[in-house]
Amino acid sequence: MEHISRRKQHFKVSPAFLKYLARHGRTIYLPVTYQMLLGYQDAITLYDKEGRDTYWETVFFPPSMTEEIHRGLKRTYSILKASGYTQAEEHLHIERIDYCVFGNSKPFRIKIVNTYNEVHDYFYFKIADASRIWGLELEHLLSPYRINYLVDGQTLIEEHISGIPGDLFSQRYMDRSEFNPRRIAKEFVKFNERCFMRLLGDMRSYNFVFDITQDFDDIQFRIRAIDFDQQSYEGRKNIYLPQFFKENQPFVKEVMTRLHPDVIKQYQMEERSLFHRRVRAEYFRLSDLQRTLTTEPLSQSDKIETLRDELADHHGQSNFSKCTTMPQLLHLHIKCFVKMDLRKA
Repeated sequence: MEHISRRKQHFKVSPAFLKYLARHGRTIYLPVTYQMLLGYQDAITLYDKEGRDTYWETVFFPPSMTEEIHRGLKRTYSILKASGYTQAEEHLHIERIDYCVFGNSKPFRIKIVNTYNEVHDYFYFKIADASRIWGLELEHLLSPYRINYLVDGQTLIEEHISGIPGDLFSQRYMDRSEFNPRRIAKEFVKFNERCFMRLLGDMRSYNFVFDITQDFDDIQFRIRAIDFDQQSYEGRKNIYLPQFFKENQPFVKEVMTRLHPDVIKQYQMEERSLFHRRVRAEYFRLSDLQRTLTTEPLSQSDKIETLRDELADHHGQSNFSKCTTMPQLLHLHIKCFVKMDLRKA
């Protein structure tokens, strides 16, 4: 079983990376920055409906700042969700601002409510860590999902990704009679493969969510990552395979007991084929991203060396020895999977 025990290093967004983000519509001036939110005055512990500590604190600002902060947050939400459509802001109010000191990005979570129908939504302010933004961009380009985020200097805002957290799903939903366990196992195999192909690490059960959809004859499951701090950061190859985390053992058990090895292989090949198509569809933007980040380490030298050796052994490719940064390693790693898919075609 794998574990991650230390807080990861923060990487400042370089001017070259900011230019890339600007070219692709990911930068904008925001009326509120992460540093402004750090000016809160008081905080109280936030508990869930069952009275348990959520590890978030609800923060409060001085009266002289509250109106300005709330107005700026509503404006930020309209920029993120509605391209700055100002009339929508009249129907919104900020219900709560929460802060988490335990995450790598130390996020602020904003709860915003529509006053007409009481429907609420969340969005996040975080430190603009280059490694995390790299992960968000790869999720947007190489996963089945699109993701909405914007950067202003060293401030990052992200939309909320809804779903049932994986740890909660394994505790309360796995045994529901209406859920087909083979479909759950199938999705975990595919998610495991996606994470490894794009080297997204630390996908323990509380870092991904289940999106459940009622189809005409059955219930479908999709697993979606919600934490991108560990994009190509750790040195051990198994960190990028969710199957090796103890928190995910309920899902691994379902795979081992419900699916034949040949079926597992089939699902892996299906996911590789879809991955190959996404690489081809986003070839020019991926190439631009690779050129922009190729000289940025985005990890520590010992981790880069360890992952370089393990990937070289995994793929049987000596070319990995030439890689000196994580973006270079990921680029070659993806090329190996694309060539593998072409050979099988």
